[in-house]
Amino acid sequence: MKKAAKITAALAMMGLLAFAAAGCGGDDSAKSGGAKDTVKFGVTNFADSLEPTDNFFSWVVMRYGLGECLVKFDDKMNLTPWLAESWSISDDKLTWTFKINDKAVFSNGNKVTADAVKKSIERTFEKSNRAGTFFQFDNITADGQNLIIKTQNPVPTLPGMLADPLFIIIDTSVTDRDYAKQGPICTGPYMVKEYSKAKAVMEANPNYWDGKVPFKVAEIPTIDDPNTRAMALQSGEIDMAINIASGDLQLFQDKAKYNISELASLRTVLAQINMNEGRPCHDPKVRAALISCLDRETYNKVLLKDTFITGKAPIPPSLDYGFDQLTDPNAYNVERAKQLLAEAGWKDTNNDGYVDKDGKNLELDFIYYSGRAELPLYAEATQSDAKKIGIKVNMKNIDYNVLDSIRQSGDFDLCISNILTANSGDPAVYLNWYWKTGDPQNATGYSNPEYDALSDRLAVEFDPAKRRDLMIQMQQILLNDGAGLFFGYPKTNMVSKVTLKNADIKPADYYWLTKDVAPAE
Repeated sequence: MKKAAKITAALAMMGLLAFAAAGCGGDDSAKSGGAKDTVKFGVTNFADSLEPTDNFFSWVVMRYGLGECLVKFDDKMNLTPWLAESWSISDDKLTWTFKINDKAVFSNGNKVTADAVKKSIERTFEKSNRAGTFFQFDNITADGQNLIIKTQNPVPTLPGMLADPLFIIIDTSVTDRDYAKQGPICTGPYMVKEYSKAKAVMEANPNYWDGKVPFKVAEIPTIDDPNTRAMALQSGEIDMAINIASGDLQLFQDKAKYNISELASLRTVLAQINMNEGRPCHDPKVRAALISCLDRETYNKVLLKDTFITGKAPIPPSLDYGFDQLTDPNAYNVERAKQLLAEAGWKDTNNDGYVDKDGKNLELDFIYYSGRAELPLYAEATQSDAKKIGIKVNMKNIDYNVLDSIRQSGDFDLCISNILTANSGDPAVYLNWYWKTGDPQNATGYSNPEYDALSDRLAVEFDPAKRRDLMIQMQQILLNDGAGLFFGYPKTNMVSKVTLKNADIKPADYYWLTKDVAPAE
């Protein structure tokens, strides 16, 4: 009897242990959908709606597997076919012809014709002011499956520009949809079942033209806090997550449980500096002093635990545009920063710890948002280091969706961004947006005729080596002028459970939930 009792007790204990193991994540299947037909993906999301011409919301339309473009970038940022199977340019460098893949269909079953693509691109230009900052066209025509775009001026990077999510191809013949909640009719592997900023639920596109759709359902909760995303992945509430914070990556080093995909991104974290007249940073010595007083190497190596490369230039070193040969005249030098302020007439006359002039302290309003973990850290570090030389920095945390309106209003001194610098294949568009005179995206008041002249030459230059040289020269001008505060260049990551395959981060930050993310075999 005693032996039987011991066996019974042992079996009971084994059952309790098994139950406890299951409750502690020993089998995550119940928490992540239970079956291989559902994937759960923890993301950051800034999009209030799925209207692709609003703000930068088209990025979410593409990231969630809904939309596709004519062209896409591969792992080396080379252009590859997508909805267009090939393209060519005329001898006069003005007319581009894109051959639309004859197999491509929209999720409603309608064929993707050249005429449908034409109407989609024209809609983008009609509804988005940003479209015109990429290129201007004389006309767009359709001839069978050939889409013909004649530009007003030579546009060397037009195919890369059409890879930007802004130019996602949609079925404009469908007019009875609420794009904000239902999204447009697109060509991607997934369709919208329900959408809010807090959570999206996607379902498989039954008419997908480019292979098998791996999951019947994709649940995409918005988890803006990176530490919370890490906890959700660790607990099994989600199967994959974007951009786990540097300090939490160590939680996922067990290769028997997790895959970590990480690379040096094409992004630059920078603060735009408002140089308009009447702002303190209109004075180049104040700009130079501010940049010089910031210990960016410590920010990246210590605060961000070496997951960022120290900032110096507009274009990150992951792109071959002369990073090592560029010289930063405003490298870290606190004594120089103090001297520059003194030369500009800023001195602490009342011993309150801040420099002043004409009875006013030198104060800067620093606009940032907290959707990315590094941005508050950079802002706080700037506030601390600037105080050491007597500059008062007022931090203002705002919602991402009002960032652009504040930037355009000019109601800031510093405005931080985490920007993809090669959204059209090379950084020309980015360099124009932020610093070319008259560009709608340039709200800082920066203007330099020499820079503009180089930009004009770049706009019509097709030779890659000459384009590279022009952009190196443009960057050096910006550095000499103290035209931006370049904090660092992030590594980016996607972490997934080993039950998934191909959950890989890409250099172009558009491709998250793709047709290739699938159950592991």
